[in-house]
Amino acid sequence: MKQTSYNSYQMLQDSKNNNFSYKDEELILQFQQGNENAFVELVDRYKNKLINFTFNYLGDRDLAEDIVQETMLKLYEKRHYYKPIAKFSTWIYTIARNQANTELRKRKRRNISFLSQMTKNGKDFDLDSKAPDLIDEFHNTYLAQRINKAIQLLPEHFREVIVLRDIQGLSYEDIGSVMDAPLGTIKSRINRARIQLQAELHDLKKYRSKISK
Repeated sequence: MKQTSYNSYQMLQDSKNNNFSYKDEELILQFQQGNENAFVELVDRYKNKLINFTFNYLGDRDLAEDIVQETMLKLYEKRHYYKPIAKFSTWIYTIARNQANTELRKRKRRNISFLSQMTKNGKDFDLDSKAPDLIDEFHNTYLAQRINKAIQLLPEHFREVIVLRDIQGLSYEDIGSVMDAPLGTIKSRINRARIQLQAELHDLKKYRSKISK
C-alpha cells in the first residue's frame, strides 16, 4: 500500500512537471485507492469553483465557505460512493447543491432574510472625484452587487440553473445530471431565468453607458 501511494504521488508530481493534468475521474480513483495527494489536488481544483457556486446561490460568502468545507469533508468520507459512470464534477456539484439546499430549508424554517450591503461596514462610499481607481472600484462593486441581488431574487429552480450555466460554465447535460431534470427542462429554466434577469437589470445598460462617458 505504501509503495502504491508513493507511486501515485510520483505520478502526480510528474504530471505537474510535464504540464499534464490527470482527469478528475482518474484522481478520484487514485484517492479511492489510498492516495491522499489526489484528494488534495481535487480540493485545489474545485474549492474556489464551489465557493463561487454556493455564494451566488445563497448570497453569503462565509456560509458558502462553510458549505464547501462540509462538501470536501463528505468527499473525503464518502469517496467510495463515487462510481465512474458519472463525471466527477457532476458528483461534487450535486453534493454542494444538496448542502446548500439544506441550508435554504433551515433559513425558511427560521424565516430569516439576508439583505445585501453596499459595504462590509455599512457605511456609504465617500468618493473623491480625483481618485479614478476608487471610483472604478465603486462602480464595479455596485454592478456586481446589483447582479448578485438580481440572482438572489430569482426563484430557487431558476437561480440554480443560471449559476451553474452562466457563472460556473457547466454544460446543459451536466446541469441536468446535477438537477436530476430533463435537458429540455434545464434549457427552458435557463432561458426564463435570463429573461427575468434582463428585466431586473434593464437599467444597468444605461448606467454603464453613463459612467463610461
